Amino acid sequence: MMIEIRWHGRGGQGAVTASEAVSAAAILDGKYALAFPEFGAERRGAPVRAYTRISDDPVIPRTPVTTPDILVILDPSLLHPEYTQGLKRNGTVVVNTVIQPEKIAKILKLKPGSRIGVINATGLAMEILKKPIVNTGMLGALVKATGVVSLENTKKAILNKFSGKIGELNVELIRRAYKETIVIEIKKEVLVQ
Repeated sequence: MMIEIRWHGRGGQGAVTASEAVSAAAILDGKYALAFPEFGAERRGAPVRAYTRISDDPVIPRTPVTTPDILVILDPSLLHPEYTQGLKRNGTVVVNTVIQPEKIAKILKLKPGSRIGVINATGLAMEILKKPIVNTGMLGALVKATGVVSLENTKKAILNKFSGKIGELNVELIRRAYKETIVIEIKKEVLVQ
């Protein structure tokens, strides 16, 4: 079994670091994993894609994820149906937004059976880190919405990457985002209201 995650963000938000952290957490969970980025123009604010694959098999393809099980959208300016292209049936979308999940489901044109997790990762990052770096908040939201990796090993992966006070603050951001993420399953009636 393989789980494919596609990350959409903007340069400077930490999509690549988040992708790598999920991969590291999956390895700590006893799985095989691979994370890799896709860049356009390398500048702060430019659209960035990153990919994570988690598998029971050590042979993992190194090609872009075109049919993800999970989509993570780090920037609210990317709330457009083009970013959900290829999402598998009953897939999950995790979004950094202050908009209610039912409205996001309509904006992104999600299908019934999909799941959506929303978190104000920007607000939490500003409160905890004093910077709009949303990646670790999105990690907490991803774990809450999907359970794709364990919360404890996600925290360990971040502490392996960032030490001292920075590591502690990022773990706090993961914990708070996990607690505050709203997750719903999309029902047909939600989309027709």
